[in-house]
Amino acid sequence: MAGFSFVVESRDGRARAGRLLTPHGEVETPVFMPVGTAGAVKAVLHRDLREIGARVLLANTYHLLLRPGDALVAGLGGLHGFTGWDGPFLTDSGGYQVFSLAALRKLDDEGVVFQSHLDGTAHRLSPERSMEVQQNLGADIVMAFDECPPGDAPREAVAEATARTTRWARRSRASHRRGDQWLFGIVQGGVHLDLREQSARDLQELDFPGYAVGGLSVGDA
Repeated sequence: MAGFSFVVESRDGRARAGRLLTPHGEVETPVFMPVGTAGAVKAVLHRDLREIGARVLLANTYHLLLRPGDALVAGLGGLHGFTGWDGPFLTDSGGYQVFSLAALRKLDDEGVVFQSHLDGTAHRLSPERSMEVQQNLGADIVMAFDECPPGDAPREAVAEATARTTRWARRSRASHRRGDQWLFGIVQGGVHLDLREQSARDLQELDFPGYAVGGLSVGDA
């Protein structure tokens, strides 16, 4: 895709250092991404982020969908126009909220209905809607919608979530249209090596430009 490239510049065993080029700038990897859930890192100025060497920010689809709304952000020029940050952005798909807001959502194969923690209104996120929101937000790297099960979930539940993640990844891939974004698949599988390997193989068949490793901050690592 135009404006994107990734080059591995050095290796040491399994470790590697690379350089990621995006339409909004270059990122040396590995890299720490400060979290700006609603588009900005709380209480930290852009000047200070640049001073500490931040190169890419992470924002969240679910929270921006609720407030201020993806259509408003799109009308202001996407996340870059909305926030004034001129470097790369990455957006999470809302899949993590499938885990973190389990008490406020209902899940089925089509997607997830969330009860807003702000005002109680219902909002459905599906792979297609997640892609629509992320395209409106205009991040450089966007994530396929996935199901992130709890770290202590039974194997059967993890296997079901992993299979659903693959199905949702396929739908995310089919509905993503922006050529100035990279869409990454997300590997799931909990603590089960065979499920993670299967997830990785299935996602590789969809030929994403990159892959994230999901489910490693939910009590399993």
